[in-house]
Amino acid sequence: MFLAHTLIRTLYYFINSRVVVADMERIRHFFWLCSGVHIPMLKKCEVESSKYAGIGATIFFTGIFAALAASYALYTVFDNVWIAALSGLIWGLMIFNLDRYIVSSMRKDRNSWREFRTALPRIVLAVLISIVIARPLEMKIFDKEIQSELIIMEQQTYTAQENEIKIRFQADQQKLRDEIATLKNEIELKTVKRDELDRIAQEEADGTGGTRKRNAGPIYKIKKADADRVNLELQELIKTNDFLIQQKQETLSRIDSAIAGGVGSLSRQKLDGPASRMEALSRVTAKSDAIWWAHWFIVLLFIAVETAPVFVKLISGQGPYDQLLRTEEHGFEAKRIEDMAILNADIKKRTETLPKTETAFVTDRLDVRLNES
Repeated sequence: MFLAHTLIRTLYYFINSRVVVADMERIRHFFWLCSGVHIPMLKKCEVESSKYAGIGATIFFTGIFAALAASYALYTVFDNVWIAALSGLIWGLMIFNLDRYIVSSMRKDRNSWREFRTALPRIVLAVLISIVIARPLEMKIFDKEIQSELIIMEQQTYTAQENEIKIRFQADQQKLRDEIATLKNEIELKTVKRDELDRIAQEEADGTGGTRKRNAGPIYKIKKADADRVNLELQELIKTNDFLIQQKQETLSRIDSAIAGGVGSLSRQKLDGPASRMEALSRVTAKSDAIWWAHWFIVLLFIAVETAPVFVKLISGQGPYDQLLRTEEHGFEAKRIEDMAILNADIKKRTETLPKTETAFVTDRLDVRLNES
């Protein structure tokens, strides 16, 4: 009984291990496809299978990150999950295919400097792709800080719109206030003059000023008449200026009502688009050193991930797969040259019957074209 139980367990683990191995083989085959290698050729050099599986995995997960980042960014635009998911998937597939092409099109050479010059445009492109991928993910990572900054931006936008309305009427308001102040100042000056003449007349009457004779009739009457005349002028001025001041204050009230109506018609625009979020992220990054460092760590991380396949190809030596690939490509090139040489020889043979000048012309042109190729 014990032996039977042990045999069943052994068989169970054996079957499961074969399933796991088969699954791992399928996953490795999938990552080979992602790396862009020629799989039948790679199977001839098993020692490099893990390297290209790792390169393919990096390319695959970069495409996943690109799809997630694009989906989130587009969701903030369309506010529709299905549109964002479909568009993000298309973007992720495009980035995946672009990365796959970048890595698969690189060829190993014995000249390191020539390899680097060949890879430099691909590195620059990879850096640009990583920055594009990182930005939407940053907006998601710092979403709480961005939301707080968006509220501040909304308030600033509302205040700016309110100030624009007030500025439109500011010149008219200031002009009216200046005119009212001038009218009031005229009344004050006239009042001061009336009070001064009253004081002079009173001093003349009680002998404390002027001729210093108490009850000096004729002189007092003259001074009192001046004071009364100015007082009449003051009353008339008050009547006229108060009417003008009232008119101007009514105009000011209408302007204030117009400003209040314009401000009341303003709506607090909710800032939630990608441009607003990017602006909020830039402001938050500028305010906080911690977020500034986190921003650069995220960008550098994506640059490292995106450029990793290119640098792996650069720093790795020329392996068996590269040599097989070079041999295969050389075979195609040699066959092309051979086919051209056979075709040229056939044409030369057919043109032997032509006159000597035409035969020489055809031969020379064919030889030039063969040398150019």
